Amino acid sequence: MDWRTELNVEPSKNKITLHDRIFTIGSCFADEISNKLTENKFDVWNNRFGTVYNPISIHQLLLFGLEQTLPSSESYLLNEEINLNYHFHSSYSSMNKQELESKIKTLILETHGFIKKTNRVVITYGTAFVYRLKSTNEIVANCHKVSSANFTKSLLTEGEIVESFQKIYSKLKSANPQCTIILSVSPVRHLKDTLELNSVSKSILRTACHSMTEQHKDVEYFPAYELLLDDLRDYRFYKTDRLHPTEEAAEYIWEKFVNSYFSDEAKEFILIWQKIRKDLAHKPFHVESKKHQDFLKSTLKKLEELSSTIDVSNEIQKIKLQLLNL
Repeated sequence: MDWRTELNVEPSKNKITLHDRIFTIGSCFADEISNKLTENKFDVWNNRFGTVYNPISIHQLLLFGLEQTLPSSESYLLNEEINLNYHFHSSYSSMNKQELESKIKTLILETHGFIKKTNRVVITYGTAFVYRLKSTNEIVANCHKVSSANFTKSLLTEGEIVESFQKIYSKLKSANPQCTIILSVSPVRHLKDTLELNSVSKSILRTACHSMTEQHKDVEYFPAYELLLDDLRDYRFYKTDRLHPTEEAAEYIWEKFVNSYFSDEAKEFILIWQKIRKDLAHKPFHVESKKHQDFLKSTLKKLEELSSTIDVSNEIQKIKLQLLNL
């Protein structure tokens, strides 16, 4: 008897190749995908805005990059001597406001340069709940532990999300017509909203994603949410917080992503690279032994064969430093 409902993800018509540039943004699930892409030597913008959960803030960050515009002066704040910005993750902070402004400006300019030439934008939404700063009525990406009395909490509608997405879609296609978009909803539940309201929030995100994929042929949906909550559906696939997926679950979702979106060449490379990564992670007791030296030479040869396809210069240099006689 079959005691499990497996989700078979439909193959994408827009395959990711080994040489594609991939831009990721959104919730912590975007980090999971980004890390896997980076591990496998893809050219990826590794969710450098930090974790952002609500669609409006995600879209706003994309607009900053696409339009090369800077956040308003009202969006900066000083909290316990630390300068922060309501649109940006707390990792973008400084004791000096000018330094923070410079960091943010550099990030926006780098975003513009990368996104103009990217092939895929992967967006992961986390929640439909938003917080508005009362003084400006602006939706913030991060409250930065400022008193809740300064904010009003509300739930976005599907229409608001779709309308906001349409603006960044138009700007993105104008700047980069060949770029396609992959949407997903984070499977991580937001218990602070209660389980009941988390379900409401996730359902709004899901219906919004459905509407956006129906409206645009070059916008696709990857079912990360459904894979964890419906396919795996067991607490053994969750970490001890019972919210985040285990490494095993993340690997399963990654494999589904690869099988759906990657070209045959890219899939073949990933298999080869996984074996080489294991070789590179090997730590011998005696580096100078003949056996290990032969092993290093064999690994070096494999890397040199790949060097015309991808940049493995750092890995080659590390091997050469261990070789006694080149």
